[in-house]
Amino acid sequence: MKIAELATRYPPGPGGVERHVEEIARRFAVRGDGVTVLTSDLYREFPWQRLAPDVPRTEQRAGVAIRRLPVWSLPGELHYPFFRGLGSALAALRPDVVHAHTYGTNQAAVARRYGRASGTPYVLTAHYHPIWSIEGGWFRHRLRGVYDRALASPIVRDAACVVVQTREEERLLRAPGLAPGRVEVVPPGYTPLPPPPPGDRPFAAAQGVDGPFVLFVGRLASNKGLLALVAGFEALARHDPSARLVLVGEDGGMRPRIEEEVRRRGLAERVRFTGFVADERMLAAAFCEARLFALPSEYEAFGLVLLEALAQGTPVVASRVGGIPEFVPDGEAGRLVPPADGAALGEAFIDLWDDAATRRRMGDFGRDRVVPRYTWDRLVDRLHAIFEEVIRH
Repeated sequence: MKIAELATRYPPGPGGVERHVEEIARRFAVRGDGVTVLTSDLYREFPWQRLAPDVPRTEQRAGVAIRRLPVWSLPGELHYPFFRGLGSALAALRPDVVHAHTYGTNQAAVARRYGRASGTPYVLTAHYHPIWSIEGGWFRHRLRGVYDRALASPIVRDAACVVVQTREEERLLRAPGLAPGRVEVVPPGYTPLPPPPPGDRPFAAAQGVDGPFVLFVGRLASNKGLLALVAGFEALARHDPSARLVLVGEDGGMRPRIEEEVRRRGLAERVRFTGFVADERMLAAAFCEARLFALPSEYEAFGLVLLEALAQGTPVVASRVGGIPEFVPDGEAGRLVPPADGAALGEAFIDLWDDAATRRRMGDFGRDRVVPRYTWDRLVDRLHAIFEEVIRH
């Protein structure tokens, strides 16, 4: 089977969708499928940054052909990456099936156009975010509403299959009136991290964290609920002055506002910004050493980073949004709280902070009962069956 995977970005560009595409592409290649990833030359979108010149624009890696096409975007809040030459690349490749990632993107529209012209089926993995959860202000949300009403319907309708990660994602996808034909719920997989480095608290020692800490890992972006996290941490810091908050991840535009909020609340000595941690052994140590892991997002289609925390036996405190409640049972693997609710976060932190037995029970449940259910091989099995069916029909 010849498969074209279409994605806005691909590693070394960071992100959950990027890792998702890389994991499935590698596994398709191992099975003997011909896999080509058509992606952009972007490292990240916010702020706009292209890949370094030494990253090959065409390469073969782990059996996967990768072609990075140039993209351009409209300015400011009109931001929307357009691929140059994506349709031509598909026509030259002549895949058996096109697998486009992310609702609302240019590659999804190109997949539909190519499919109509060639008869090639396309599958859309939605990675769907509702209007209220996307980055940007009022104008961006209005633009997204216009897209949903005027442009998205035929792209979703004509897909041979729309893949979502949870039932909640499917519900939200249908809410604007979109009417996909076939929908399959296929959860993502978990990529195990390597063992942490030896020693006593190597992550904390390397980062100068001098007390027990709450950990956040992810982009410092507007939809991650990080101002509420600071508010919740303030309550914990009053309860235990030795508590620390560690924020791991690249700045997605929010770091100055978070730093201002930290200073305003008098927490500057208790909050540590590490930036992106490239060493996965050290990242594993961060999850392992944290007393609690927090993901206070306004929305998560799934929330893979929660599996990374649970795999290290660390209980989580997360927002009760998106797909999170479908795999993190409240009270068993951690605590779920309303989004954007600093008071609820603080209460959950304090309830668990001094209760080592409950934290251990939750961490064990997450590591032993939750994480093993999510493997990339299981996802690829399901996708491969879907691809075979849509090609036959």
